[in-house]
Amino acid sequence: TSHTWFWNLIQNDFKTGNIDFEGCMRLLEKMQINFDEDHLKHIFKKTIDKHTGEIISMDDFKAIYRALVHRPEFEELFRAYSTDGKILPDGQLLKFLVKEQFQTEANETTALEIIMKYEPIDEVRSKRMMSFEGFVRYMNSDECSIFKSLHRTIYQDMNQPLCDYFISSSHNTYLIADQLMGPSHLWGYTSALLKGCRCLEIDCWDGNNNEPIVYHGHTLTSKIPFRSVIHVIDKYAFMSSAYPLVLSLENHCSPKQQEVMADCLKTILGDKLLSSPIGGEVDMTRLPSPEALKFKVLIKNKKVGTLEQSLLRMEDDYQGEAEELSDSDYNSEDGDSDDRIPLQQLRSPSKRKGERKSSLLPQKKPKVKRTKIALALSDLVVYTKSQKFVSFDHSRQHQQCYENNSIGETHARKLARTSAKDFISHTTRFITRIYPKGTRMSSSNYNPQEFWNVGCQMVALNFQTPGTQMELQDGKFLDNGGCGYVLKPEFLRDRNTTFTPRNVGGHSKPMSLSIRLISGHQLPPSSMSKTNKADPMVQIEIYGVPEDQTRKKSSVIKSNALCPKWNETFSFNIQVPELAMIRFCVEDEVSLVNNEFLGQYTLPVLSLNTGYRRIPLMSKDGIKLESASLFAHVWYY
Repeated sequence: TSHTWFWNLIQNDFKTGNIDFEGCMRLLEKMQINFDEDHLKHIFKKTIDKHTGEIISMDDFKAIYRALVHRPEFEELFRAYSTDGKILPDGQLLKFLVKEQFQTEANETTALEIIMKYEPIDEVRSKRMMSFEGFVRYMNSDECSIFKSLHRTIYQDMNQPLCDYFISSSHNTYLIADQLMGPSHLWGYTSALLKGCRCLEIDCWDGNNNEPIVYHGHTLTSKIPFRSVIHVIDKYAFMSSAYPLVLSLENHCSPKQQEVMADCLKTILGDKLLSSPIGGEVDMTRLPSPEALKFKVLIKNKKVGTLEQSLLRMEDDYQGEAEELSDSDYNSEDGDSDDRIPLQQLRSPSKRKGERKSSLLPQKKPKVKRTKIALALSDLVVYTKSQKFVSFDHSRQHQQCYENNSIGETHARKLARTSAKDFISHTTRFITRIYPKGTRMSSSNYNPQEFWNVGCQMVALNFQTPGTQMELQDGKFLDNGGCGYVLKPEFLRDRNTTFTPRNVGGHSKPMSLSIRLISGHQLPPSSMSKTNKADPMVQIEIYGVPEDQTRKKSSVIKSNALCPKWNETFSFNIQVPELAMIRFCVEDEVSLVNNEFLGQYTLPVLSLNTGYRRIPLMSKDGIKLESASLFAHVWYY
């Protein structure tokens, strides 16, 4: 049957005779078979080497198709459950689902649904059976991905206060390169929003003709109009997620241009802009939930006075009024002490050495920095008021639940190491944003994991900079339907928690995880290879609390990127699976000291599917490599 089905499928394309490489590619595309051109070229060339000429017959095409699609590791599984090696009845498929995929809740309906969805041969499908062709399509589908299907949907409780969630957050969103000379671009906002980012940063400065501009102040980065940024945000805000979007304003504008900003926000965003408490009620004890704030844009900025005072003012007309705030009232990051190094300071290293010496001399008392803030802008701040972080003690006594702190990575790292218990207690109550230190000129990133470990909600990264840090970010927020909000574990939400990352105590729910790395398929060839070759090896890394951090390496398979086989088992004991991430990284061993990145996939440990699973691979830039994957067996208890 499968023989007849195959000929019927392809004979049209061979009507006018044999086909060339282009025709072969077109036919595979028509059959919806993912292929890597380098690998296909290699298989095609091997086929035509058997005879002269650049064209192939139907038999040749069948051989190419089999080399690409009929993987021996799939055949082995199929044969183990097939009654005759050719067909899998629905009852046998059900056995496979329960025994091998650990889908204990699967029943006859589940098996039938899979047959209806993946079996391409009508005659086989109508008999409630599956051919090897259908089995291959099922094994390559998202249902057999290592990432749990349930976690692709919004399955978490979205009715808890905002501070109970990890929130996908971007730093200097307008930059698409480095922090000094790089271009500012609207694409920075579009791409972050399409990735499900829920906290964007906007650096605002006075521009010409009373139009505020966005750029990295005191540097040579290019400038974009504030108005254009808000138009882009209006267009893309809720394309990838319905949950609230926070605009973190780093505001360096005069009161006059702040009024222009306020007007832009109101007129462009319209009803999307949250400008007063929901339901008109001010609940001082608890932040609203993501569910309650669906499709709303929140402004994070300094604010004059309290929410009640804003509400009273809304009844009067106060155009053109501004009030002064002293530096002690607001968060230093909104005047950004840590994140920006003035250009002149970077130009001359010799001068800086001199400055360093003089800094040891007795200093004059610093002037209190005074900032004028337009009431029109101040009053748009409701649940996300920027508040200067003084100390955990100070926050416990004075901070309101709608006041948020931004802490630079260096200071935050020190606090996480010396006062983890207080830090976690703080993040159970208040939204805390972490941002990269100003010396990261090339827009490099820090490891977000150490701040998630202490419950920080907004761990802001440079989305434009690829690398392990962004891969952890992307992997973490694949969870919960990719909506940009992930509910924190109970021990990071409980105000009386005793958990700390270095002393997990009774919060440990140890998981024993076993991964048998079976094979790879169509891995990207090495950049050094003129054909389709690489010497691949796989690293499996766990990120989480300090005692869970570990890395294991597979052996190197020489000169095979098309179908390397490992069959190696790796075991992990994970103390705090709720915080753990797992990263599969495929590298080409160029030399004993040098590896070239080929692809990776990162996901939360609790999102792992059990059984025989396909691991998709992403490029350095976070783009899915359509035809490349790893194949593994996953088991845990």
